[in-house]
Amino acid sequence: MKFRLIINSTKRHFRWVEHQCGINGAQLWALWELERAPALRVNELAAAMAMHQSTVSILLNRLFKAKLIERRRADEDQRVVRLSMTKAGRKLLESAPKPARGVLPEALHRLSHGELVTLDRLLVRVLKEMRLNDKGSMTKPLADILTEK
Repeated sequence: MKFRLIINSTKRHFRWVEHQCGINGAQLWALWELERAPALRVNELAAAMAMHQSTVSILLNRLFKAKLIERRRADEDQRVVRLSMTKAGRKLLESAPKPARGVLPEALHRLSHGELVTLDRLLVRVLKEMRLNDKGSMTKPLADILTEK
């Protein structure tokens, strides 16, 4: 029952985010991360969001097309692309529902290191008992997983 509550609460938050600001929860989280650490590279953002780099690239393409972020080549190395928010991106982030990174990541962030270690160990045990090995879904945005049909 507690898993259901977590999943349904997370799903409701994602729907609310999309209804309120027109972008999904993962996109809002990306904007929040760019506000916290401007000029991130794609791989740095992917690491901060614990997602695969190609998944984050797709997410960023949508934000770029919506003119919420911009990409700039670094002066010192033209191969390096830095990400930053536009004025429209900042305005959207300011008015967006909180927490911007989502209710589940926010709740996990509030746990102590020891609590996270214990939770991880117990979840590994549950997954082992379920005999699941679909590790591909581990790097997908939760918003995408919860809205899949």
